[in-house]
Amino acid sequence: MTAPDQKRRQLLQGIGAGLALPALGIAPAIIAAPRERPQMLDGVQSGDVTDGRALIWSRGDRPGRLIVEWDTRSRFGNPRRMVSSITDAGQDFTARVDLRGLPADQSIFYRARFEDARSGVLSEPWFGHLRSAPTRPRNIRFVWGGDTCGQGYGINPDFGGMRIYESMRMRRPDFFLHSGDVIYADGPIPAEVTAEDGSIWRNLVTEEKSKVAETLREFRGNYRYNLLDENLRAFNAEVPQIWQWDDHEVTNNWSPSKELDDRYQQVRDIDTLVQRARQAYLEYAPMRMARGDTQGRIYRKVSYGPLLDVFVLDMRSYRGPNTHNLQAEQGADTAFLGREQLRWLKRELRASRATWKVIAADMPIGLHVPDGPRWEAIANGNDGEALGRELEIADLLTFIQRARVRNTVWLTADVHYCAAHHYHPNRAAYQRFEPFWEFVAGPLNAGSFGPNPLDGTFGPEVVFQKAPPTANSSPRAGFQFFGEVEIDAQSGALSVTLRDIDGAVVYSQTLEPWQPA
Repeated sequence: MTAPDQKRRQLLQGIGAGLALPALGIAPAIIAAPRERPQMLDGVQSGDVTDGRALIWSRGDRPGRLIVEWDTRSRFGNPRRMVSSITDAGQDFTARVDLRGLPADQSIFYRARFEDARSGVLSEPWFGHLRSAPTRPRNIRFVWGGDTCGQGYGINPDFGGMRIYESMRMRRPDFFLHSGDVIYADGPIPAEVTAEDGSIWRNLVTEEKSKVAETLREFRGNYRYNLLDENLRAFNAEVPQIWQWDDHEVTNNWSPSKELDDRYQQVRDIDTLVQRARQAYLEYAPMRMARGDTQGRIYRKVSYGPLLDVFVLDMRSYRGPNTHNLQAEQGADTAFLGREQLRWLKRELRASRATWKVIAADMPIGLHVPDGPRWEAIANGNDGEALGRELEIADLLTFIQRARVRNTVWLTADVHYCAAHHYHPNRAAYQRFEPFWEFVAGPLNAGSFGPNPLDGTFGPEVVFQKAPPTANSSPRAGFQFFGEVEIDAQSGALSVTLRDIDGAVVYSQTLEPWQPA
């Protein structure tokens, strides 16, 4: 760690802790001994930063309130204070505060404490930082990726923990888009794993990560496991996040047709498993709860100034069963986004005035992703006219063309390698759409695989891909990747860079915005 980085981390997590007491109006007489004070074991996170707003998340160890103060200066000379409602064991002591009225395009420093609901005693503070969303064009940088702690590769202290999160933090992004597989609820973390070269990968272990998650406690324990990593906690305190989910937040390749295997002894019903998994996800995600969906809606739009709108999709909750995916007409079995989400996406894309519309998809469009004899993703391997789930995507792509929605870019993860795909109707069996790009990044700390074959229905071309020579390679092998997007305020150009575990560039592509003739 360089001296400036160490100083910055000290500023956020250590220096100035005593400043919180006068600002909170706490008399010294009620300050308790350390063992009696509430504990904040998982640090802080911020998320869904948008027009004048940012959500702050943390977790305590007892019933209490989350108190957040924020200021535009690190000395907290003029702090503004917000307090959550009381959290308890029913929410696993997680709490959120939705900061409002933030000045545009400013550094926002915040400090968070838990207040014991019974005694009023305060925890030590945790410090965080974010940059508020702009209202005028400015340069933007964000990173994305997916797949954390999968295939048995967890937190290895000998390796330096989840190092890729530190590499992403060093890029100083405005925010991070987690494209799914935030946890591997179906992936136990053993003490040791034999890596691709025969060496031993040694993990931190916990009880909740010793088996597949079935109970609510075990699902919650998966999120707490990831938060044991120092790199991730430091990243969370400095980089706002946008979360979406995929299959491993529940179990591999889940859909309504999923039959649980013999590892599941307590739960045999996929709907029960999904319900518990969703509750834990919504408790731990630093996301703003959306209205109008009794399940707890995950799909949403996050606007980040005049240059960028991010459309966060949920390709899990509303899909039909995994099938052979060759149906000639749309119906319940071909649903992938589902009718309501698809209607929402079309409406929001048409209404967007942002220069760039990033469609955050938790699964790629054209890659083969099998589920035994069935298909897990969109493609069906027939290379012909749109069938099955491809019908819904064809409908969306044609709408984008007819509505003249310009400058769409798809970002995804899921397949455990990195790639750049260009889709063009001249190469496609289904041709009623405008050309577009899809970029794939990951894994972040999991086994690496690939590459996957492409389906020709929408005319994709592999412009770049990088995958390991040996399947299920460990993070030590170096085939861990994250993506970075930069938007230039002057030209409006969007540049996508794929980077490896150490932040080195492996591929870059610059896209110019559409301009009227």
